[in-house]
Amino acid sequence: MKNKGYWLLLGFLLVVFGFTGLVLQMVGTQWVFMGFLELPGRLFAFVFKILMVLAGVLITVFANTDWERERKESSEP
Repeated sequence: MKNKGYWLLLGFLLVVFGFTGLVLQMVGTQWVFMGFLELPGRLFAFVFKILMVLAGVLITVFANTDWERERKESSEP
């Protein structure tokens, strides 16, 4: 996969910032750079942070997948 390191970094950052954003929201604080998420409402911010974590996990999994090996294994009888 091209730019595998960048994809892994993006996935990792999404997981870390999404998860810490959720924890901070439960405590009653927030990251300053994610403050715009609170404008539509706290539920929107909560759902968006959960989606950040899920997207980060998916990006990390897809970046670590060896697609050539998967194709070879699926085509063998």
